[in-house]
Amino acid sequence: MRWQPDILGDGFEACTFEAAGDDGVQRTATLVRFRPAKDPAASGRRRTVLFLHGWSDYFFNVDLAQFWTRSGYGFYALDMHNHGRSLRPETPGGYVANLADYDDEIEAAVAIIRADTYSPDVGAEVPLTLMGHSTGGLVAALWVSSHPGAASQLVLNSPWLEMHGSSLVRRAASTMVGPLARFRPEAVLRLPERGFYWRTISSSAEGEWPLDDRFRPPMAFPLRVGWLSAILAGHTKVARGLGIDIPILVLLSRGSATGPFWSEEMRRTDAVLDVNIIALRALALGRSVTVERIDGALHDVFLSPAKVRADAYARLARWLRGYGTAEPGAASTAPP
Repeated sequence: MRWQPDILGDGFEACTFEAAGDDGVQRTATLVRFRPAKDPAASGRRRTVLFLHGWSDYFFNVDLAQFWTRSGYGFYALDMHNHGRSLRPETPGGYVANLADYDDEIEAAVAIIRADTYSPDVGAEVPLTLMGHSTGGLVAALWVSSHPGAASQLVLNSPWLEMHGSSLVRRAASTMVGPLARFRPEAVLRLPERGFYWRTISSSAEGEWPLDDRFRPPMAFPLRVGWLSAILAGHTKVARGLGIDIPILVLLSRGSATGPFWSEEMRRTDAVLDVNIIALRALALGRSVTVERIDGALHDVFLSPAKVRADAYARLARWLRGYGTAEPGAASTAPP
């Protein structure tokens, strides 16, 4: 693979590759790695982490990469097909007809990581932690479930494991979108546009994070029928139980504010998901699940205000230490 300087600047590199799914379609994905120049431990990393972004999103959180590096991990992030660095003008942004279509590019990314971290002195494969946010959390959980032994830990940041309210909402939605998804999967659903969450995180609005609107549109990509059908199918699998046998950490906000109109509560809650139903569904993921509820957290807990995300990083660091997978003297708080 040819690594090129990445848009995030110093220490970040990216490589773009093609992966063919079971349907034979070649899809473009981009793997990002963090290799800080002043990192004496880089050649001796004994663990790695692969981050999967959410829907209509891409990887941009430099602080997150720094945290994992300081914790003794080699950090990688994947911009999946039809997202971020992997967007192509001839394909619809954010679209996927089956969440399993991501499997081959994740497998390819893992193979690249293993080749990138192979050391003849060690010989064995470096253990992999998979981390996912929102829809990426759903994708990560499904992938780990169908690829036992591929990862040693699973970290989920506000994973989208269920629709708002209950499974009844999911079943009703599946009944409505199922027939249309079979015949017109790329048809756009005309729903009210809401940019409330973007407003709380983007430095172009009232947040602190510099977002590239080409990669993360303020109103998100158009919502298509086939994509929603794929999400609902993933939720159904989670509800039945995934049987994951590795340690799982789920980080969530303490509350939700997902109404149709702006509310100041959206500055200190999850403005995208129903966190209570997500917390319940998290218990169906596997046999060893830790759920952390964080006061004041946004939908992406690591984009929350400084004090809140420091709490989130401290909880993540504590969990890593608890399972003995953080290096001695590793990070215990957010990057400065």
